[in-house]
Amino acid sequence: MTSHTERRTTARAIADDLREQIRTGVLPPGHPLPTSRELADAYGVTAKTVSAGIDLLKLEGLVVGEQGGRRRVRLDKPITWNLTHFERGKRRDSRAMDDWSAAITAAGRTPAQQVAVSTGPASAEVAAWLQIAKGDSVLTRTRMRLVDDRPFQLSTSSFPLALAEDTLLEQEGDVAIPGGILRSIGHPQHHVRDEIAIRMPTPEETERLQLPVGTPVAQHVRIGYGADCPVRVMVTIAPGDRHILVYEMDVSE
Repeated sequence: MTSHTERRTTARAIADDLREQIRTGVLPPGHPLPTSRELADAYGVTAKTVSAGIDLLKLEGLVVGEQGGRRRVRLDKPITWNLTHFERGKRRDSRAMDDWSAAITAAGRTPAQQVAVSTGPASAEVAAWLQIAKGDSVLTRTRMRLVDDRPFQLSTSSFPLALAEDTLLEQEGDVAIPGGILRSIGHPQHHVRDEIAIRMPTPEETERLQLPVGTPVAQHVRIGYGADCPVRVMVTIAPGDRHILVYEMDVSE
């Protein structure tokens, strides 16, 4: 009889083999895996051992399950998100789309954004980022960013209400202004601070971003500072399987 330890070791070996097939393109994105019975016959093991190996790949986010028990290689193709250039440079001059949409279009992909606007009291975390009191009123613009009709980012920007009230920031939908909205309303950002954390998603993030089990996310916080104090904080949740984050720095003296 096969021991639990032996079965676990065999399951890992099966996962290693299938992972290599995914990495080399033998099993390309979107391709269905062989059935458990087919894999069991190929590896000379039980269907239970095969399932244990595939479960490891699910936890890594390489394989997703479908209704009916079929398993498939994850389809999503990652985007390269260059945070050095994000909200900087020539793309800021566009009236047709914001900087993110312009970058996705330049990469040959199709962007879309669903934008909702709300007002309410600042949470303790948002208040700390904006250097205001907890409970002070803020305006929030929440974006669901899609690439090729698939959710890729959930981005929430918060502004002190006194700064944002009666401005373009209150408009629903995707608003693009040359140089950015804050500059156009007289509150330009002079510098930004980025904070990046890698964590597991909340249940709400998992649902809204359609995340398979075991998929971590990057939380990118960008605090924009005006002349005297922060004027915006943007928190972007980026699924780890759909993004390559890039920074470029000049290291010359």
